[in-house]
Order: sequence, then structure tokens, then C-alpha cells
Amino acid sequence: MSYTVRDYTPADEPWWLRCRVLSFLSTAYFDDVDRAKPAIEPPGLELIAVDDHGTVVGITDTIIEGELATIDTGAVHPDLQHRGLGRRLLEQTRERARAAGAVTLNAWTRDDPDTLAWYRAMGFTESDHYLHVHANYRADPHEPGRTIIEPRPDLRPVMAFLHASLADEEQLRDQFARVHVCRRFAMPI
Repeated sequence: MSYTVRDYTPADEPWWLRCRVLSFLSTAYFDDVDRAKPAIEPPGLELIAVDDHGTVVGITDTIIEGELATIDTGAVHPDLQHRGLGRRLLEQTRERARAAGAVTLNAWTRDDPDTLAWYRAMGFTESDHYLHVHANYRADPHEPGRTIIEPRPDLRPVMAFLHASLADEEQLRDQFARVHVCRRFAMPI
């Protein structure tokens, strides 16, 4: 089977959503589910890899703001990973972002070993870090309440997603079951 990288069109949305959900299921982003594809405003890029049947098997959405391009979503269908599709999407992203005036390509990701290894292998360097903290009553009924400064008797928190300083990592890991290090990767384009 051969694969083609091309621009996303609105008709691709159902396959885009399926590809993203399936590729995220085995990662720390397993619950980052969208019911509609987020819009990427021009001059941003929306690239997809499709198979011979037109099925979306890889995606890269990139926001471009002046000289900075940031990958918003990058994913390859789990059945087709480790076959060079991510690299092909990245090459097209770099080429087109450069043509749009960007000089740096950013990507923020959580602490999934395969994803971190891929970014490093592609030539990205890691720099900034912060924490993603998930407070969920299913992990511990008291977790969401720990995030509230002033409780309200008419509201019962059940989930919260928070950003925190890396300096607080040890304390937060003691209080919450799900804490991820979010990392910035960057490369010149």
C-alpha cells in the first residue's frame, strides 16, 4: 500500500477524528478526545497522510505565528506507526512552515517514552517543562476537592485538569494519581 501526504479538507474530518483517537489511546493523551476537528487558522498547516483508499492514517496540524510554528496535533494510526509516515509528515510540515516564514518548529508533549524517543530521533531538542495534573474522582474521590480553594456546597467537583510548576512535582505526585511532565521540543526549520 502507498501513502500520500496532502492538505486536509473538511470531507476528511471523520477519518481525521478516528485517526487521532486511535493513535492517542495508548498514550498519556488517551482522554484528549475531540468531537470536531479544531480549526487551524491561516497561515497554519493541516496535513494528512492517506492510504490508497483515501483513509486518513496520519495527521499533523501546525499553528504558525510569525517565526514560530507549533505542532498542535501529530498522530499516526497505531497499525501504521514505525513506517516513516510521521517523518514524511514532519518533512512536509517543516518545508511548508519555512515557506510561511517560520524559523522554529515547536511541539509540546507528555512523557510517553515512544513519543519522546521519536522527537529526539527527528532532531528536536528538549527545553521547557511543566506539569499536567489530572484530578479525578475515579482515581480517588478526594482528588478533585484538593484542587478547590473555596468549596461551594452546591458544586461537587469530579474532575479537574491543571497546569503546575515542575518544582511541585514530588508533592503533586503524592496527592494525585495522574501527573505528567509536559515537555517542549523545538528545532530550527
